[in-house]
Amino acid sequence: MRVSRGSARRQSKRRWFKRAKGFRGGRSKLLRTVKETVIRAEAFATRDRRVRKRDFRRLWIVRISAACRMRGLRYSTFIAGLNKANIEIDRRMLAEMAVADPAAFDAVVAKVKEA
Repeated sequence: MRVSRGSARRQSKRRWFKRAKGFRGGRSKLLRTVKETVIRAEAFATRDRRVRKRDFRRLWIVRISAACRMRGLRYSTFIAGLNKANIEIDRRMLAEMAVADPAAFDAVVAKVKEA
């Protein structure tokens, strides 16, 4: 007697198709293609969570660098000065200050120049 797997197979397929929702054409309609696409998509998602962190850090550094140059400092000397002055503000907050609150950033730059 053979096994037909009825509801178990249906549940499994439903799980795959649910994860492929919004994909184009056969990538959301054909089981084999759906499996390939979902596995690939999850691999990219995993990789790109790390890439996103890199990209944001690069953006913050560019913004801080631009703000420092306007005040007559190089990025590297600014960061070195922060370390000497024992100021522990991360790059995300520094970039936000440089854009949204220039007066506060000026104060930090003044402290850095003292150090």
